[in-house]
Amino acid sequence: MEAFIISSNIRFSTHDDGSHAWPLRKKILAGIYHQYSPLLIGTQEGRKPQLHELKLLLSGYALADTHRNWLAERMYPCIFYNERTVRLLKSGDFWLSLTPEIDGSSSFDSMFPRLCTWVHIEVAGRELLVFNTHLDHVQPSTRESQIEVLCTQVKRINTKNLPIIIMGDFNDSPESRTRKIIYDYFDSIRDDWSSREEASHHPFTGLNPDGQRIDWILHNLEEKAQLHLDKQSDNGTWPSDHFPLIAKLKF
Repeated sequence: MEAFIISSNIRFSTHDDGSHAWPLRKKILAGIYHQYSPLLIGTQEGRKPQLHELKLLLSGYALADTHRNWLAERMYPCIFYNERTVRLLKSGDFWLSLTPEIDGSSSFDSMFPRLCTWVHIEVAGRELLVFNTHLDHVQPSTRESQIEVLCTQVKRINTKNLPIIIMGDFNDSPESRTRKIIYDYFDSIRDDWSSREEASHHPFTGLNPDGQRIDWILHNLEEKAQLHLDKQSDNGTWPSDHFPLIAKLKF
């Protein structure tokens, strides 16, 4: 079967965004997601109230959060899954710190605590693991240490050597050492982006000529994925300050 997955930084809710504040753009974002009827939507940023508002707009999708002890001040990467086509077997979180099991923990001079959420799912009779993360935005050395934690935890969780998808906002370019570390841990994982490189983050303008593609979907499935950035807006209102990254995958 062929199906879509989406990685999408939704931008946290703040009145400072004016005409692009969350209440004015959340339905636009949900509408774009529904156009693809994806298997999975991996979101980054957003606190619990904002994410639950999004959940209400995503008919037919469940949020994999029953494992989670929500911290009110923290923003969370999340995974929404299509209840018609995806069977959730297990889910979890780990923090990108020296103590990944401790909620809200932070290391490596990270500006904020960062984490990864994951699901073990079955699609069309096949099991796989999907990881969604958001790395720190300040220092490259912080991101490199955080991705080391992520890769170590992926190996710990993947005891059955299942196919994996790692997606999210990495706040780094595909040429970065952050990416190289992932490739060093997983021989067969890859990025199937085939177009010219372009920015995935934009300041609610749709334009960022000096930016980079900091949103990635990596995988080790047998078939090649088709990737693109969705650049829809609604009369000048953008759904987020990141373009949703769309991957069409074969299972």
